[in-house]
Formats: sequence, structure tokens, C-alpha cells
Amino acid sequence: MNKNHFPSWFRQFAKTTLVMACAVHSGQAVGHEKAAVIDGWVGTWAASPQASGDTFNAQTLRQIVRTSIGGSVVRVEVSNQFGSQPLRIANVRIALRGNGSSIVSGTDRAITFGGSTQITLPVGTRLTSDPIQFQVPAFGDVAISMYLPGATGPATAHQTGQQTNYIAPGDVGSSVNLSSVGTTGSYYFLTNLDVQNPQALGSVVTLGASITDGVGSNFNGNDRWPNVLAKRLLQQGIQVGVLNQGISGNRSLADGAGLSAEHRFDSDVLAQPGVRWVIYSDDPINDLMASPQPTATQLIDVLKRLIAKAHQNQIKFFCSTLTPYEGTTGWTSSQEQARQQFNGFVRSAASGCDAVIDQDTATHDPAKPTWFLPAFDTGDHLHPNVAGLAAIAHAVDLGLFTAPPSTPLPPVQPPSECGALSPGQGLTRGQSLVSCDGRFSLTLQNDGNLVLYHGSTPLFATGTVGSTAAEVLFQQDGNLVEYDSAGQVLWQTRTAGQGGAMFYLQNDGNLVIYDSAGSPLWASNTVTPMAP
Repeated sequence: MNKNHFPSWFRQFAKTTLVMACAVHSGQAVGHEKAAVIDGWVGTWAASPQASGDTFNAQTLRQIVRTSIGGSVVRVEVSNQFGSQPLRIANVRIALRGNGSSIVSGTDRAITFGGSTQITLPVGTRLTSDPIQFQVPAFGDVAISMYLPGATGPATAHQTGQQTNYIAPGDVGSSVNLSSVGTTGSYYFLTNLDVQNPQALGSVVTLGASITDGVGSNFNGNDRWPNVLAKRLLQQGIQVGVLNQGISGNRSLADGAGLSAEHRFDSDVLAQPGVRWVIYSDDPINDLMASPQPTATQLIDVLKRLIAKAHQNQIKFFCSTLTPYEGTTGWTSSQEQARQQFNGFVRSAASGCDAVIDQDTATHDPAKPTWFLPAFDTGDHLHPNVAGLAAIAHAVDLGLFTAPPSTPLPPVQPPSECGALSPGQGLTRGQSLVSCDGRFSLTLQNDGNLVLYHGSTPLFATGTVGSTAAEVLFQQDGNLVEYDSAGQVLWQTRTAGQGGAMFYLQNDGNLVIYDSAGSPLWASNTVTPMAP
């Protein structure tokens, strides 16, 4: 390519980049003992959405959320992912929970979306609120209320909430006490509560089925194994958000009770705020109990694909062995054989897992390894009780979240032309990429910060000043990543999975990653008009 010209498709898209960049995502910084994202957002609670037949009309929902970590700024996400019609939501509010359906007087705050107190969500969409100042307690209860002014149609829900939530007639979200209250054990339309916490290292997603979702735990007890893990982390002063993305009945190979683990991995894991780790738990048990029964190889192949996708996004993948379930209705020796094969692979050096959470060893009866230890069995021989759930949580090594790993730095080639990086090219400390008109430069500075300049005026930076940044690499998968000297990710554009992509420092001052078809995937939003 001539260094003074860009391809025709590039010139066409460059003209509209400022508009389209609003729809693409910004880079995120990940690093040991630093906030997990540049903008500071980390998830403290989540519930994976699924379809339901429940409907609402002119009612207020007040839903109780048990947090993992605290924070001083908050935002929520609402979803119409599985709706059949546009969803109207109004008067969304957040407060500290009092007793029952009441809130603590004086703590109630309004939540807006793009400055508005009323929104309409198209079918299949989610929406994140504006941030507000609000002191979120660690491992405490927050009440989130929303008014549904019209008929909702079938609600997007999380069915096994294991928590009493409240339904009241009319627009009463700001009321301290609710009257004529109905109750439900599910969550509706609410998928995320995020916080800003400068001490947060990131979030861990627990991806699984009913054992993760909390079947076997006490209703309103907040003693699911992810809750117990969150409490253990807090007791050790480790600020990591724990996001429970379990769905009862979920499988890895087929949709049904929610989308399959593979089909929801992008939204329920990769898209979670501040995610740095994922623990993959009990989905394959439901696969094994389905008809026809899949082979262990099929389950292992899904696991391999999930591991690869996590690693492409610089997320550590912790595998779990499958708990025993002999004695439950439908158990067969063929299922047991496949379970053992799956567990054997997970424990092997060839698995690709970054760590293993040995739920099997933590819960089985040493005298009868294909059965639960009686003290851990709810009685259905499939779900562990509260003691068994605690045993699973205690099988997680907390050092996994604090030990700074060290990996070799990937090789990086210098830019071969002005204003562009091809896959495999990048910058080392002190190097710059210069736009073809010479007005703009992208420099990996000696202080560790990657900065875009217009002459001497900074337009964009990764915020990694003071780090041991060693290189910036435009990877073969389309992700632009800044690595420290230990090979750990400091910042990235999160555009992995886009082979054939290209990175450009345009003559208008915008940094843009385009996919192989010429559509923008990420932009720095730094278009700078030329002086008249």
C-alpha cells in the first residue's frame, strides 16, 4: 500500500468514523493490583438473563441485590433480551435495603439513562444507566426499584433467584414502605449492578448451572457457593467482584434453560465489567443427563473452545471438575464413565486450564467416590446442600486472584509503513507510529504510557503511566494489547476474534481498528479537524 494513501474502503469509512465510533467499544486496562478497567467499572452483582412467560403492567418491581464488593459510584443494566415487544421502564431507583420490602429512609436515589427517567428498550437489547454517586456496601443488600408503566409482554428474567423480590401496584419506587405487595423468587429485567472501586482487582464470573445458581442453598440466605467465595475474598482483603452467572438446568451443548454456556459466553462472561477470571462449573452434568447422552469428547471440545476464547480476551479460565451424582434419578454408568473422562482431562496438563477447582474431590464420599458425602447431600444426590456449597467455595485457592503471573512477552515487529499496524506489528518503549501526513504520533513512552499526540498536544492515552509497559502489539486476532515486562496485559481494545483486521492512525487524528470488511471495530474518538 502506498504510504500516502489508504485503500478506497478505508477512505470511505474514515469520513464517517466519528459517528460510527460511538457504537464501538473502548479499551480496557487489566493489571495486578490496579483497577481492572480504565474507567473503573467492576461488576459487584449479576444475574444471567433467560426467557420467561411472566408479564407486568403498571407495577413497580423492587428487587434485592446482595453485593460482593463495595463502591462509591454505581450503575445498573436492564435487559429486554428475551422480550417480544419494546419494553418501557420508568422511575428506576436505588436505595439501601431495610427490612422486607422497605428501604432505608434517606438513601433513595434516582437512576437515569442518557439523562432520562424513562426509556424504551427494543427487543433483544440491554441498556446501562448513567453513573451516580451512591455508597454501595460490600456483601450488603441494595434495593433496586423500577416502574413498568404498560404491558411488558413476556419478561426477560432470571428464574431461580433464591431471593424474595417484591411487586407493588402503581409507581411507588420512591416509597420507603410498599403496600399491597406481592412476592416472587425471580429477578426481572435487571442483569447487572456495577461499581467504581479504586482497590478492585477485577471481577470473576462463575459460569454454571443449578449448583452455581444456588439450588440447595437457603432461600434469602445468600449462601450459594459464589456468595461464600465473595465473603472469603473480602475477609482476606481481596477486592474482587463475584458475578454469579449460573442458570438452573443450563447446558454447554444446547440451548434450553437459557442459552447454552457457549452461546452466552460473550455476553455473560466477556462483556462483564472488569472481568479477569472465569470459573466454569457444572453445565456438563446437565449435558450428560440429556438424551441422547453426549460423549466426553464433545464436552471437552466445548471446554477447549471456551478456554481459547477466554485467552483471546486475556481472561484466566479456571476449570472445575464435575461433582458426583450417582443415586439421582436418571444416573447411568455410561454417564459416570464420561464424567470421569471429563474430570481426567480437566486435571491433566494438556487441558489448557489456568487452574482447576476440584469440586469433585471437595464433595465426594471417599468411601464411595461416585456419591456425594452424605453430609453434603441435599437428598436428591445431585445438588450439594449449604455445607457442600461451602466446600466448593473453599476449594477455590484465593491466591489465584492475587499472585502476579509471569508469561513470555510475545514477539513484536516494528511498523512497516506510516499510519498503520498490520497483525504482528507494534511498538516497544520509545517507539512511535506517525500518521502519513506527519501531524499525529502514537508513542509508547518511557514512563509506560501509550499516548496519541497532535504535535505536542495529547489526544488519547491508555492511563498506564508508571507501569512497566514493554510493548504494544497488534495481534493476529485483531486485538491491540499493551503488555508489561512480565507479559501481563495492561490495556487492550478487546477486539479479539477478528482475523484480517487492520489498525490505522488516520490523517484526521483518529485511531481506528477495521475488520476485514472495512467496518470499524474500535476507535479512540479523537478526530481533529485541520486548521483553516
